[in-house]
Amino acid sequence: MEFFESWWTFMSTRGEQIQVALAEHSVYVVTVLGLASVFSVGLGIATRRNVLARELSLAITSVFLTLPSLALFTIFIPLVGLGFAPSFIALFLYSLLPILRNTITGLDGIDQSVLESAKGMGLTPRQVLATVQLPLAWPVILAGIRVSSMLIVGIAAIATLVAGGGLGDFIKSGLARLPLPNSLESIWTGTILCLLLALVIDLILQVLKRATISKGIR
Repeated sequence: MEFFESWWTFMSTRGEQIQVALAEHSVYVVTVLGLASVFSVGLGIATRRNVLARELSLAITSVFLTLPSLALFTIFIPLVGLGFAPSFIALFLYSLLPILRNTITGLDGIDQSVLESAKGMGLTPRQVLATVQLPLAWPVILAGIRVSSMLIVGIAAIATLVAGGGLGDFIKSGLARLPLPNSLESIWTGTILCLLLALVIDLILQVLKRATISKGIR
């Protein structure tokens, strides 16, 4: 109980610092997830008819997830320096695979009879894609976006090691000062706020799911 009182006091006296770190972390999630979603869905659409291109894109994006996160954050420092840029690039590369894989899976999972019916109604390939394929694949695509959002929230905590800011600042500061006073409180602050941010983002995506997917498809 004493620790929780100390932790609450720590947080209550650092409101502005928490707001800044939370805002920086949120910017990573929103910008990376938005750009990665557009890029991955577009790539999935572009390669859906070419098996070689599809498998190659999946293989390349899979490689990014096998690289150690710290290595991927630091490898771009000679090119773009410290701060937001290397963190953004690393998070972007990490977030591609779940969305791309689910886009391809969602498009491939559509019953061919549905597509033939749409073509029989006189729809062009673009119209079929926009009005039939993407709406039917959207639940699967959105599931991939949710997975990527959780990856980004967690891995973005490493951005602090390349001067990228975010909630990882609290974790790094606490670890560097162990076992001095307020070190554990700092670690808890960064960790718990990352967890809460992940829950809020997932809730937003759940609301988006209910708003954009008809009951028949859900």
